[in-house]
Amino acid sequence: MDLPASLLHPARAPLTPALRALRLCLHLLMAGLLALAALRADSAAGTVLALVTGAVYAAGSYLPSVRESQRAAAVWLGALGVSWLAMLCLTPEALWVAFPLYFLQLHLLPVRWSLPAVTLTAVAAILSYVGHGAALNPGVFIGPLLGAAVAVATVLGYQALYRESERRRRLIEELIATRAELAAAERHAGTLAERERLAREIHDTLAQGLSSIQLLLRAAERALPPGSPAAGHIDRARQAAQDNLAEARRFVRALSPPDLEHGSLAAALERLCEPGVGDYGPAAGPYGPGAGPRVRFSVSGTPVELPTPYEVALLRIAQSALANTVRHAAASRAEITLSFMDASVTLDVVDDGTGFEPGSVRPSSDGGFGLPAMRSRAESLGGTFTVESAPDQGTAVAVSLPLPAGV
Repeated sequence: MDLPASLLHPARAPLTPALRALRLCLHLLMAGLLALAALRADSAAGTVLALVTGAVYAAGSYLPSVRESQRAAAVWLGALGVSWLAMLCLTPEALWVAFPLYFLQLHLLPVRWSLPAVTLTAVAAILSYVGHGAALNPGVFIGPLLGAAVAVATVLGYQALYRESERRRRLIEELIATRAELAAAERHAGTLAERERLAREIHDTLAQGLSSIQLLLRAAERALPPGSPAAGHIDRARQAAQDNLAEARRFVRALSPPDLEHGSLAAALERLCEPGVGDYGPAAGPYGPGAGPRVRFSVSGTPVELPTPYEVALLRIAQSALANTVRHAAASRAEITLSFMDASVTLDVVDDGTGFEPGSVRPSSDGGFGLPAMRSRAESLGGTFTVESAPDQGTAVAVSLPLPAGV
């Protein structure tokens, strides 16, 4: 059945106030028509059959098996139809019971069976009226057929409205769930951004300041004459600065992105290229799960240990560039290359997608980490950021960061 519950069977699903009112009206209509047929029957047998039909109808309304099983409901509807046909043979007043029967058949039977059943019921009503000696006139045919048409239009129309209402309800639920997921993603992204900012601030200010204090204390220690009483104080100060510098670096490592917590930058970039990795992997975007471009990662040169802000910047730029490839480029292949040179480290992300005009790119309206944000991150570390692309020519994103002294 297309409806959540028939008018007779509230146990199949909770009834709305409108359905509850319709069910009550159907009970009253059936009771009134059967009472009319019993009172106006020409014989005692007709009155008895009207009472039997009413008893069958009442039984179907309250038996648990009929409420819980569609097969039992069909059997009950067949018994009700047989008793009505028998009553129809004895009294023409039974003709009017056909109208509530239309609604029952449309509610309890599948469409492929309910429409033929309604048609046969209308034909039986017409033949009974004629068989009892009534004169042929257009009303004999129009009445039962018009009642059947009204019942079909009412029930099928309600079913269509119910399906549309259910579709909208599911859509609203999906929108609410999506909004919650987006809010959670925004909170997570904000947390990661704050962690990165704090790590960068600690590294660029506190850690660098403590390192400078160590160098100055070491120089002061060398400038002291042998046996100076200040040597011990300077040594303890330098040791305290060293311990605090180690603590600051531990904070920076703790605040770095999770992808860098258990491995090097190269390992994090290699994991990024695996199928189905997070929001930035090849499983994201319009391709669907498990699809998307084939991504390859390679390292050029001799890897060296980079400062945490460098690793964070290169990883985030690679994630954003690959996300753009997956979501917008419709590419079949992409390649990420990390190159270590004497004085710089370079990251290249190249794809064979649709490409675009770099001069036409505008900042993302949703605040996403787009090309301007990637450029800003690279330039904040003294690096350069370039984009080479053209329609149907693919895209190449390159970022180069100068290696700090001592790396």
